[in-house]
Amino acid sequence: MSRVVIFSASVGAGHDSAAAALAARLVGRGFAVDRHDFLTLMPAGRTVCESYRRIITHAPRLYQCIYSRTERAARPGLVQRRLLKAAEQAVLEAIPADAVAAVATYPLAAQVLGRLRASGRLGVPVVVAFTDFSVHPLWIARGVDLYLAPHAVTAGQAEGHGVGSGAGSGRVAVARPLVSGRFGDRSRSGRAAARAKFGLAGADKPLALLVGGSWGVGDIASTAFELAASGVVTPVVVCGRNEVLRARLRAAGMPYVFGWVGDMASLMAACDVMVQNAGASSTLEAFATGLPVATYRSLVGHGRTNAAVLDETDLALWIRTPDDLPGALLELTSGLLGRRQRKAGLAMIGDGAEPDELIVGLLREFGWVGNSIAALGSVPEVAV
Repeated sequence: MSRVVIFSASVGAGHDSAAAALAARLVGRGFAVDRHDFLTLMPAGRTVCESYRRIITHAPRLYQCIYSRTERAARPGLVQRRLLKAAEQAVLEAIPADAVAAVATYPLAAQVLGRLRASGRLGVPVVVAFTDFSVHPLWIARGVDLYLAPHAVTAGQAEGHGVGSGAGSGRVAVARPLVSGRFGDRSRSGRAAARAKFGLAGADKPLALLVGGSWGVGDIASTAFELAASGVVTPVVVCGRNEVLRARLRAAGMPYVFGWVGDMASLMAACDVMVQNAGASSTLEAFATGLPVATYRSLVGHGRTNAAVLDETDLALWIRTPDDLPGALLELTSGLLGRRQRKAGLAMIGDGAEPDELIVGLLREFGWVGNSIAALGSVPEVAV
């Protein structure tokens, strides 16, 4: 049985959810799939993750400064390069002899796999699946064979960072977004059952699902109060693992507040619009469910760059001021804008080639037959 090895990271939930969705597709095609948390293979990986969480939560201006500086850099900084180099052997050892491809759904894993591939130490093709709509340079690494982008604008940004421009720079393809099959367009009966399941049946206004990722980061509390004050919607707040936020909102009398939700597919099916601040996996899940999406009080860094792409493509409305909130919510829940965005989101989920088909096509280019690579293609060795 041919084996694909996927390297993700438990930074929030988006990278892991993309890895799980891809693994399910590959297993359905008869592949064996190994999944690894890159942070367990990189020295001080969990410390790096916790530092990132603390910075984005408590020092957003610092995070924006770091993001902007690295956005302009041609390669990772010195400290990052040393950490990534120290992870190389562990990553290489995690790829068994029967593997036919290695996939990254996390940018630092992409850097290591690309370096191993470019230097000739890794003999199987490398694929990178973007989990953001915008492309930070850390996603791009010499030696990567194929990038999977959720949208043409994302693919264009990758090309702007040098993908497809020369030997060893790989190519990019637009692929259907990596969303679990549990998320699908809602029916009226399914919506009613979902509302009953979560105790939402008594709401007398459209329900606005408010999410801040698995960490519950951003100015979620202010957003929740503003949604309620709009008079247009009733907020349904998901705090993820942020128990402090959950307790605060419940103490303030917010009626529908949840912590970690295992069945987000049903909760999305119960709601009428989603308000988010980062523009990653939850947004794709909302599109698959047929929910119109708004970005509000976006996170700095990737939150703003994702918001810009979603707004540019008319996939999600970027609400920039509190004064704009009531009118925008009305349009999204009962106006033409909501219907148009619902249609666009569903179309995006169904557009593009299947990611597993693109990976199979790549393997065939490299001589994949049955369970093995018969005649490996090569990537020119480059300075790394």
